[in-house]
Amino acid sequence: MNSIVKNYLNSYSESSSLAFFRLAFGSMMVLSLIRFASYGWIEKFYIAPEFHFTYYGFEWVKPFGIYTYLLFILCGLSALGIAIGYKYKTASVLFFLSFTYIEFMDKTTYLNHYYFISIVSLVLIFLPANASFSIDAYKNKEKAFQKIPSWTIDILKLLLGIVYFYAGLAKINSDWLFEAMPLKIWLPNNSDLPIIGPFLNQNWVHYTFSWTGMIYDLSIPFLLLHKRTRIFAFVLVVVFHILTKILFPIGVFPYVMIISSLIFFDSNFHKKCLVFITDKLNVSKNIFENGKTKFQDFGKLSSLKMAFVFSFLAVQILFPFRYLGYNDELFWTEEGFRFSWRVMLMEKAGYTQFIVIDSKTKKQTHVNNSRFLTPFQEKQMAFQPDFILEYAHYLHDYYQRIGLSDPEVYVESYVALNGRLSKRYIDPKINLAKENESFRQKTWILPFNDEIKGF
Repeated sequence: MNSIVKNYLNSYSESSSLAFFRLAFGSMMVLSLIRFASYGWIEKFYIAPEFHFTYYGFEWVKPFGIYTYLLFILCGLSALGIAIGYKYKTASVLFFLSFTYIEFMDKTTYLNHYYFISIVSLVLIFLPANASFSIDAYKNKEKAFQKIPSWTIDILKLLLGIVYFYAGLAKINSDWLFEAMPLKIWLPNNSDLPIIGPFLNQNWVHYTFSWTGMIYDLSIPFLLLHKRTRIFAFVLVVVFHILTKILFPIGVFPYVMIISSLIFFDSNFHKKCLVFITDKLNVSKNIFENGKTKFQDFGKLSSLKMAFVFSFLAVQILFPFRYLGYNDELFWTEEGFRFSWRVMLMEKAGYTQFIVIDSKTKKQTHVNNSRFLTPFQEKQMAFQPDFILEYAHYLHDYYQRIGLSDPEVYVESYVALNGRLSKRYIDPKINLAKENESFRQKTWILPFNDEIKGF
């Protein structure tokens, strides 16, 4: 086994594949950040709100007011640095830190593709993605290599494969396959689309989308890996993601996945794309590479880097299964739901009425949530228990500041999941101001009293 691993670590591939991914990824990030800013979302999501929902352990991550724009500028410039391969190591570190900070400023905006971008940008820090077709390689021939260790390319394929395969595993559940939920709710909303619109009201279409979506996610990494099925698989990738872009408001995620999937193609394809770009820019490709091979270094520092990367990869493989440590239904409690590639699996809506009680006078105040939260924040808070708890603590602190004595915070909460009737969600007798966030099971979430079978 050791010899197999060592032989693999000593195998080499064309650096053009990693260079192509670097250019594509960095360019997509620049365009995504420009798009985000152009829609006014920096102001809407990070500057205007009075209160921000934070991640457990990262409560210190906050927007900087008007200076939040500078954070986005830094993120955009570092993404550009990645794309063109200029001061690549510094750019990749800055992009990972700035983008992940942006992601953690308010979990109301959590999306799976933001998480994907963060983990890819972290791994890119340790990869020689500037070995060719980069300004770094042009300015310093010591950084220019035509061949690089194969694992530095394969790890990106594996990360992408994890996203798809785990998304497929998550779809193997009774709601998705046997009830066509939540597609049965979502698809009819697009019935006004030309050509396909009238079909989206049909029950058989809902089930077809559910089953083909599951099969697609489970099979696409393997179809992309094999040369004989790669073109067919990429056509499926394009069709699938363009269709999801038309049907669902999921931002640039489809384009990120389409572009990222090109990493599975042969290095000759990547080289032709890069040569085409350099020709259009009237730049000779020869100035970016010199035929050297970047041999795998097994020194102490390099071994530590590899150990970190492969340990991080192991975490990515295991982390999505942390939900097994909780007893109640995952879709109901959402304990272990995020960061596990459970993409568009549920339609959840809630109603929450908070009651704040002065512990001495017993005077009750019914909270108007819109006074403290934006409509989007209120919508997300209403059906996610960690949001509800954090907001309850915020209300406790607020009302204590304005004169209430050790305020108690209770909630009347009702949630509907995947077409089921709305039912009480949080125990109304629990003073949430006395409950603390942790990784332990939240006993104040009322039982689901139903079952969604599957992974």
